[in-house]
Amino acid sequence: MLDICCALCGLVLFFPLIFIVIVLVRIRLGAPVFFVQERAGKNGTAFRMIKIRSMTDQRDSEGNLLPDAERLTPFGKFIRSSSLDELSELVNVVKGEMSLVGPRPLPTRYLPRYSKFQSRRHEVKPGITGWAQINGRNNISWDDKLALDVWYVENQSLKLDILILFKTVKQVLLRKDISEPGQATATEFIGSKVET
Repeated sequence: MLDICCALCGLVLFFPLIFIVIVLVRIRLGAPVFFVQERAGKNGTAFRMIKIRSMTDQRDSEGNLLPDAERLTPFGKFIRSSSLDELSELVNVVKGEMSLVGPRPLPTRYLPRYSKFQSRRHEVKPGITGWAQINGRNNISWDDKLALDVWYVENQSLKLDILILFKTVKQVLLRKDISEPGQATATEFIGSKVET
């Protein structure tokens, strides 16, 4: 209930900003303005996560999407670095599919790739922000990121959630660790040799 109440307040508070961003995305990147993708929620249950689109849908001659680096415009980079593309996920929180704080929801195709230890990240609802996001985000390895997610599951508390929310604001303002070094976004998780 606390998540839902805070998310509803956030939607009301940020509605003018969200509206402006949506209009700019429509003008700069075209339609659709939202990027909807199936992600894994609590217990691995699939849900449709809503993000504001930050990339073009440019394709090659065979109809395949171009690499992220080629589809990410300066405007799109700004949306991502300022985390404005994440504001629409407040809708997922209101729907009960996400929490404000928790492990970031990842594509459902990753589910069979996790070790038993890493799969524990799905014992709680995924979040808009999380422990891994304030401790390296995309600037750390997948193994480290997933280990931080499990640490959060094992140490979850209201006090920790409040700490994460405050540190997230700082991360957003500093625009730190947005992308993996040498990448436009982050490489795909292909599995881990870590069996713990």
